[in-house]
Amino acid sequence: MAEPSPKVCHAEACAIQDCLWRTGYNERRCSAAIDALYACCKKMYDQDEGARAIACPEPGLLNIKLEQRAREKVDAVRMR
Repeated sequence: MAEPSPKVCHAEACAIQDCLWRTGYNERRCSAAIDALYACCKKMYDQDEGARAIACPEPGLLNIKLEQRAREKVDAVRMR
């Protein structure tokens, strides 16, 4: 197994943290940032099954998360 990269998908992970901070840690309002991270991680794993990144869930967990997001409504909801 490869040593986890600290740089791969780092920008996407930081975008999630920035979004959470801006929205008072309302995860539902950051779904686009979360989707971007998962897309980055999926691309990395598709290119190299043995790749790892600190910002990415393990491949099995990523697949579960992607399946859950495909089944459930995860669009951000405007808070009043």
